[in-house]
Amino acid sequence: MPRTALPLALLASLLATSTAFAAPSVVASTKPVHALVSAVMGDVGTPALIVKGAASPHTYSLRPSDAAALESADVVFWTGHSMELFLGEALESLSTGAEVVELAEAPGIELLPLREGGAFEAHSHGDEGHDHDHDHGEDGHDHAHEHGEGDMHFWLDPQNARLMVTQISATLAAADPDNAATYAANAEAELARLDALTTELTATLSPVADKPFIVFHDAYQYFETRFGLTVAGTVTVSPDVMPGAARIDELRAKVGELGATCVFAEPNFEPAIINTIVEGTEAQAGTLDPEGSALTEGPDLYHQLLRDLAAGLVDCLG
Repeated sequence: MPRTALPLALLASLLATSTAFAAPSVVASTKPVHALVSAVMGDVGTPALIVKGAASPHTYSLRPSDAAALESADVVFWTGHSMELFLGEALESLSTGAEVVELAEAPGIELLPLREGGAFEAHSHGDEGHDHDHDHGEDGHDHAHEHGEGDMHFWLDPQNARLMVTQISATLAAADPDNAATYAANAEAELARLDALTTELTATLSPVADKPFIVFHDAYQYFETRFGLTVAGTVTVSPDVMPGAARIDELRAKVGELGATCVFAEPNFEPAIINTIVEGTEAQAGTLDPEGSALTEGPDLYHQLLRDLAAGLVDCLG
């Protein structure tokens, strides 16, 4: 046998082993989605992230590096057209060979209907049949998929995150059967963590559940519903449209009328408006971030995102 035969055979064996369990090329649209995908992938691989840093999906424009990632992807996870308008056409033109998963369509997720206007009245969850362990499908809300639109901030309910994790695991297992057992084990661990997070946040938020507050835009309906909070209204119907003088006057009156304790800004948008609204009132200004824009991407981001929301609410309302 030639002296080179054994090393070459060994090299071939090592290459075969490394490629058999190689991770698929996976892309996630936003930080919360990326966090859950990262948790399921674990040590198998790291998904690429489209909306990085402090950017917002409401205002994002694709970069050449994003287009390259989408073009080479085997699997793409995103929330859906209504939230990520910038991504729809790109997926159709660039990710033609990829498995594209719209997580709003994950089995079990029921989109809540969009609420009308920005100054919706404070309401009692108890009067509507909501509780901390409710099933969206049984609380009187229409399934928004049947009506063509709904509130797309569904990731802010950790029970929806459980459904996302289940969908992510199943998709990755189908795309990469060699690592299916790893994905399943990682998903089970993440589901347990999400259950613990729900229990933790229920206890954290219970003392401030009945205190009304106003948010920058209506991004928190799922978080509010899950934990029985009292969101009294929003500064703007759309984060792309800043309120005018008449709207600010209306909100200042609303703060006094409802006895709102806090008015919350978001880090991606101008905070001076919030300071104007609370000036001369009993309310305090705070900040909530529904997307984790200031957080470091990775598998723990989702949990930190929800903990930060809870801490921001308790700090201002408590």
